[in-house]
This record gives sequence, C-alpha cells and structure tokens, in this order.
Amino acid sequence: MGAITDVPGIRVGHVQKTDDGWLSGVTVILPPPGTIGSVDVQGGGPATHETDALDPTTLVSAVHAVVLTGGSAYGLASAAGAQRWCEENGRGFPVPGGVVPIVPAAAIFDLGRGGDFSARPTPDMGYAATAAAAAEKDGHDIGRGNVGAGTGAVIARTYKGGVGTSSVTLDNGVVVGAIAVVNALGFPVVDGGRAPQPSARSVVPPHEPPNLASSAREPGSRGPTLDAPLNTTLVVVATNAVLDVAECKRTASASHAGIARALNPSHTLGDGDTVFCLSTQAVALDRSDEVARQISLITLQSAAADVVRLAILDGVASARAVSTPAGDYGVYGTG
Repeated sequence: MGAITDVPGIRVGHVQKTDDGWLSGVTVILPPPGTIGSVDVQGGGPATHETDALDPTTLVSAVHAVVLTGGSAYGLASAAGAQRWCEENGRGFPVPGGVVPIVPAAAIFDLGRGGDFSARPTPDMGYAATAAAAAEKDGHDIGRGNVGAGTGAVIARTYKGGVGTSSVTLDNGVVVGAIAVVNALGFPVVDGGRAPQPSARSVVPPHEPPNLASSAREPGSRGPTLDAPLNTTLVVVATNAVLDVAECKRTASASHAGIARALNPSHTLGDGDTVFCLSTQAVALDRSDEVARQISLITLQSAAADVVRLAILDGVASARAVSTPAGDYGVYGTG
C-alpha cells in the first residue's frame, strides 16, 4: 500500500496524549526545502489556519510544514509550535531580520472524547511533532491508526477512526503519496459498497444511510457525549513531480474525489474535509506539447484521488478500539 514518505524528503511526526482526560494529538508533515503547495477545502465545517496563503494568486508559494491536529479550532494553536521549530531551524520565507515559516494547518473535532473538553493540542505538542518528523530518516515508516491527529478520531459518530497512508509510483518515476486523518461523519465504502458493519452492534441496517437526526440511547448507556455531527477528514497529498501552485490547487481539488469514493456521505455541512497538496519539485513532467502536459497532469491527479481513497480506508482499518469516560469507540467492521 505504501506511505506518503515514499515521496523522497517527506517526513511525518506524531505526538499524542491518551490519559487524564486526553484523547487527541498532532501530526506534522515536514517537506524538504523548496516544496510548494496549495489547498482545497470542500467541507462545510472546516477549522483551518493559513490556507489563504496557499492560493495561487498570493505572494508566497513555499510550504515549510503542514499541521494536522485534533482539538477543533483550539487545536490550531499547535501550528505555532511547528512554526517556532521551523524558525529555529532557518526554515521560512526570508524577510529582513529572519524568516517567516509558512505553516498551514487544519483540525478535526475531537473535543471531549477523552473525557476532558479542555484537553486539546498545544503549541508545545506542535513543536514536538515537528521535531519528531525532523528526526526521522528518509522513507521512514509511519505510525497508523490511533496516533497523532488520529488519536481522537471517530467515524460515523460511533466507531474509531485514525491515521492512514498510501502511495503509488507511476511509470514516469513520479511518486504520489497521501496521509489521511479520518474523523468522518460517513461510513467507509469498499468495492463500491459500504464496508460490512459489526454484527453485534450495528448502528443502521446495511445499505441504509445513517440516521443523523437520531441521538437516542438507552438510559445509562455509555456513548459519545456529543451528538452533533461534527466531523472532518484531513488529507495531505505529496508528490515529487514538478508542479506550480495552480497545479497543486487543481491536484488538491481532484483528490477530493478520493474522499467521496471512500466515505458515504462526504463533504457534508458537518464535515470540514480539507486536502493539501505538496510538490517537492524533483521530477519533471512531460510538457513537450499541450496534449502531453494535460495527459501528465490528468494521470497524476487521477493517481492522487486513488491514493487518498486507499489512505482513508487504511486509517479505518488501522484504528483500534478505545474506552474513555466519554464513551466506547469500537473497531468498524468487526463483530
């Protein structure tokens, strides 16, 4: 299945807390110098930071780190820690007197899932996750499931979600990889249909959409404390192909198809679905004429959607059950 770290130079660091009311964490994607990127937000409830700076019409094209975090809008504070690490290590947009690191971030909603609503990622956790990424070797293995920003992730409001990753290498030497934090309102889709549901505690009958309006539980039962559909799938797509910022933007947009193929429903009003695209500028695409350019980009963007789908399914498959004072979150697809 591969990993986003199959793209040379891409490193990933996780930090998480799971005790004393915590069930949250931070994941940092640290690209090599010279990486550019963009972002596309298609969910109706995003929590993001510094995404406007990645628009193709703005001044700066470089991306020095990407932060994926729990804690909803509160957790975006962890980006300050990643930015501090980048400044200390000379990574940033050069300005008189120093550098300004460009560190976009996006958050999932996991507030209170460990039992303490105030337990959410901090700048120090963002710093530690960035340092952890920097300490890794090129091509390193990535923690999956209940790690980093996936620590408090939940799918379909009941089952455990998590971090997943995937990659593909194209015939022209282009590598496309993705990492996903799956905290979705929808159910996973496998082979064109919904994945099997647990026989012991089905939420809805197979092949029927989830009843999002229903929040009834048996008196005294332990379930999620928050009934509102507050969810997000976060994705970073990385490639070693040479892309400009507009092409990164288009690739991020095309990659949302992978979310729609993997989750049903997706991109709802209660999801903050966000995809970043990073280009490390290492392998030139065939741009010998306009037809070749279009074919190269279409092939890459199709591959990006495929690896996003696989990364999401990997995140669901890698998740492990947890029990906290706020509720029990089982593994999806097991009895």
